[in-house]
Amino acid sequence: MIKLKAMRNYQSLEEIELDLKRLNLERQIAIEELKLTKYNLEEHLKPINLVGNFLKFASKYGLLILIKRFFK
Repeated sequence: MIKLKAMRNYQSLEEIELDLKRLNLERQIAIEELKLTKYNLEEHLKPINLVGNFLKFASKYGLLILIKRFFK
């Protein structure tokens, strides 16, 4: 989410340079977070992971059906 800040009055060039360094670091952190999110999404969508997730779902669903039939 982008946060808009009010215009700041700087007293020296050092303040400007510090602010620019901070903003640059924040940008680099955001880029690394995006890379991590992309990697996690790729891992989650790999075919082997999809099959594993489907098998987990199918086994839970099958177990529920067995329990329902047992208690009828």
